[in-house]
Amino acid sequence: MDGLSRKIYLELKEPSREDAVSSQERILRALRADYGDVYMPYRILRMLYPICDASGWRLTVTLGWNGGRWEVTNLEKGDTTAAHYGVCADLGSTTVAMQLVDCRTGKILASSSVYNRQTAYGGDILTRIFYTKDHPEHLEELRRATIDTFMDAFADLQRQTGIVPEACAAMTVAGNMTMIHFLIGMDPFCIFSAPYAVRADHPDFLPAEELGFPFHGYVYCYPGRANYLGGDIISGLIASGIARKEEICVFLDIGTNGELVVGNREFLLCGAGAAGPALEGGSVKTGMCAQAGAVQHVRMDGQHFICDVIGGGEAKGICGSGIVDLIAELFLHGWVDIRGRFVPEASERIVEREGEYAVEYAPSLYFYQCDLDEFLSTKAAAATMVEYMMNLIGLTMQDVGEFQVAGAFGAYIDKESAVTIGLYPDLERSRLISAGNTSLKGAYEMLLHKEYLAEAADILDRMEYVQFGEVEDFIHLMGAARALPHTDLSRYPSVVDKLRKNGIQGF
Repeated sequence: MDGLSRKIYLELKEPSREDAVSSQERILRALRADYGDVYMPYRILRMLYPICDASGWRLTVTLGWNGGRWEVTNLEKGDTTAAHYGVCADLGSTTVAMQLVDCRTGKILASSSVYNRQTAYGGDILTRIFYTKDHPEHLEELRRATIDTFMDAFADLQRQTGIVPEACAAMTVAGNMTMIHFLIGMDPFCIFSAPYAVRADHPDFLPAEELGFPFHGYVYCYPGRANYLGGDIISGLIASGIARKEEICVFLDIGTNGELVVGNREFLLCGAGAAGPALEGGSVKTGMCAQAGAVQHVRMDGQHFICDVIGGGEAKGICGSGIVDLIAELFLHGWVDIRGRFVPEASERIVEREGEYAVEYAPSLYFYQCDLDEFLSTKAAAATMVEYMMNLIGLTMQDVGEFQVAGAFGAYIDKESAVTIGLYPDLERSRLISAGNTSLKGAYEMLLHKEYLAEAADILDRMEYVQFGEVEDFIHLMGAARALPHTDLSRYPSVVDKLRKNGIQGF
């Protein structure tokens, strides 16, 4: 592995009258041929004695890449090269996912996912940003909450493996621009307000101890491209390999925000915009995150709904993947029309509640017209970003090799349902890729492959950024994409076939 850290076992000759070189130089000259001009900081200088003498000059040197050269981050007696560990993390606004990795083999020893303690200061990012505005003490609270979240994950990994966080030699983190600002303790209001010039978009290598982590070494933070297109997307591109492909691909990470990249090894066109919380279950009356009790998949059997509930048992609400299934099933059975409106005459189960139509998809749980409206606006925003990008380069979705959807939402959504409602294009299903947590995958790759530093820099250099908020006809395009699956049904032949087979009139 050619990662961001090294552990090297040295057997050195003891000092003598003929070779009275210092302990510092004795170690550095043993490393110079392979690692160049290695830096030895103050803390390591103080460790030279008694470790060198006490070990009989048989010791393990840990090196960490600091962005410009290798630096000695630890000295240990004897050969400890078998215990070479690192961690990679996806710093999400709701959860933090972390993996403990054996840096010799690349094996993932344990994985952890913990709730981000920042949520105590606001369920959405904007609330947290305003909480810290002009209040340095509040910003410190958010920074501390971020570190404490990581410590929760470290503790979980230790429980699983017995390996203490102090044993780690390096760490990689991918997160959106706001999350990285909170991690470092930088004021994030610039991300939200014009001219959107962020405090730092290339934090790169930061001393772990200065951040508040309990190990010696460096934490690499993926760089970002713009206020709403951060390191989690650059990390995702490393993981997906889109920037290395010959065929044109679409990379879409959808959640509360939608980040999009279209391109290949020759060009990368990117942009970001608000998608809305509906895709994650937010803004839906009975919506919830994907956790125990959430309906994650729905199928209709005649007049009845068959719900798959996370963890089994009684349904408590519905998450994003369940909502996509529900809307798709309602549409395919004629209970919802192409405009996204309930058709009350289609079923007695469509009832009027609180002044609007709704359907009971699980005992005492209703999906309302306002929920449907919100979700369709969200899916229209995501679909329109893709359409606009394709129009810019003069191509259609049929010219795309792969349509990759990243993030937790993309990992669990049913492809057929997503195509049915027009969230995904109607392509061969093998070309629709549920890429999973590419942010975490990219952090893993960077931990073990130092050469990806150059690729990340190259990706940033090649990216052309589109501000969707400044596109004049964006709202008009969204209106067309709001229909089920789209006002232009010729784009969705497989959906039309299903509607005809179900005997739905007008198709």
